[in-house]
Amino acid sequence: MADLNKLVEELSALSVLEAAELVKMLEEKWGVSAAAPVAAVAAMPVAGGAAAPAEPVEEKTEFDVVLKDAGPKKIEVIKVIRQLTNLGLVEAKTMAETAGAKVLSGVGKEAANDAKSKLEAAGAVVEIA
Repeated sequence: MADLNKLVEELSALSVLEAAELVKMLEEKWGVSAAAPVAAVAAMPVAGGAAAPAEPVEEKTEFDVVLKDAGPKKIEVIKVIRQLTNLGLVEAKTMAETAGAKVLSGVGKEAANDAKSKLEAAGAVVEIA
């Protein structure tokens, strides 16, 4: 049996990006999804009396924070990227210089909006996907 305490310590050392990648790898390996289940919407009757088939409405629960442009204050943007991701200086600089780079992947709506506001305050152009 695996040493669970050692496993917890190793997982705690992962960065946010590494943890998100681990989740994706485990989902693929086990054929499951870590997303919370979404309840299906009940069928609503139409004017003719027949029930229209209900399309399940999936509310998006995981968001990606995508850097479109670092803007004129690249150093400030790099600092924010490092705070959000725990990346090193070189990795954060490379990310800031790469249009379309995912700063955060698979995060909740609140975390995505928080990251977007911090990056925009530093002068970056950001999109939540």
